[in-house]
Order: sequence, then structure tokens, then C-alpha cells
Amino acid sequence: MEILIVNGSPRREGNTARMCRAFAEGVASAGRDVSVETVRLYDLDYKGCRSCFACKRRGAAGYGRCVVRDGLAPLLERALRADALVIASPIYLMDVTGAVRSLVERLLFPLSTYEAGYRTVAPRRIPVVMLYTMNVTRELLPAPQLDALEAFVGHVFTPPRRICACDTYQFERYDDYVVEVFSEQAKRRYRETRFPEELRAAFDAGRETAENLAR
Repeated sequence: MEILIVNGSPRREGNTARMCRAFAEGVASAGRDVSVETVRLYDLDYKGCRSCFACKRRGAAGYGRCVVRDGLAPLLERALRADALVIASPIYLMDVTGAVRSLVERLLFPLSTYEAGYRTVAPRRIPVVMLYTMNVTRELLPAPQLDALEAFVGHVFTPPRRICACDTYQFERYDDYVVEVFSEQAKRRYRETRFPEELRAAFDAGRETAENLAR
């Protein structure tokens, strides 16, 4: 069995990467016959949906699948073979990154058909976990945007589990940037006291996902 983690952050060693690693470590800690691999979207060359509607064409061999052959195509195929899927993204402008948005367009839109009830043609209703990291506090979490995305994920696969890391520490040296609306001291305290708890939540989700798959 395989769990596929898709990291939609441009930073190789940022907060999102740490959450992905914590999840993967949780999978390993379960001691089950479940492999886990992480793919960075920013290593791939691709764009979002082209509105070609080949995935909706009657009788076409590519019905229910994105037919565009670019750097994302192998990942889309792997996502459909995976036994569980993790999508991780920092929040930019109150939503997931453009790389993640393009991924979900090309993965989810073809699988949600225009048949009655928008029937899904996903091969399996696999479990999904959404990992988010964001600069804002938990009280300012962009719930409407995330709820809408997760509703679509849930329609195609299963309602996802949401894990958030909030009030993230953005810079190593705050003095190098114009930042007047945040307190570096407060963010450092959060990183030292609360971020470990959020990493632990990702770890626990990885362990539980592996254990559930192995049952």
C-alpha cells in the first residue's frame, strides 16, 4: 500500500515541508506495510486546466482523466493508484498556492463528471488529508475557501482530514524585511510552543492513516 504526499510549497525546507515530513514519520512509526513518498509540485513543469473538455467527451478513451501530457501527467496517474493522498499547501492570499490549485483542477475536475448527480469516476474512494500552513492566526483561517476545496475533494474521494499550522514564522531574520503588522517575538514564541504540537498532529495523522490502511 502507498500513501502519496504532494507538497505544494515552493520552499524546500519551509513549514509545509516540515509538516509533510512529520506525516511521513508518523506513517513509518506505525510499523505497517505502507510506503510513503513525497512529491514537490514546484519540481514539475505544468499548468492548470486548459478547458479542452477532452475529459468529458462522449466515448473518448480519456473520459474522466486529464489528457494533457506534461510534467503533471505522471503524478495524476500515481494519485489514482495511491491508497491514500495527502495534499499540503501554504496559504497565499487566503487560498492554496497556484500550484496546488492547478493540481486539483486537473485531478478532480475530470473525475467529477457531468453525469446525473455529478457522478464521480474515481477508481476508489481513498482517504485524503489536507495539510495547511499559514501566516495568520487560527481565528483568521480562511474557512470558506478551504471548505469549498475540501467539499470537492470529498465529493470525488472522501471528506478529507484537515490539519493546520497557523501563525507561522516566515523569515529567519525579520529585520531584513518590512514587517510592521506582526510581532517577531510573538511568532517566535508560537514556533517554539505551538508549532511542535501542530507537527505532532501531522505525525499522528500519518500513523493513523497507515494503521487504518493496514486493517
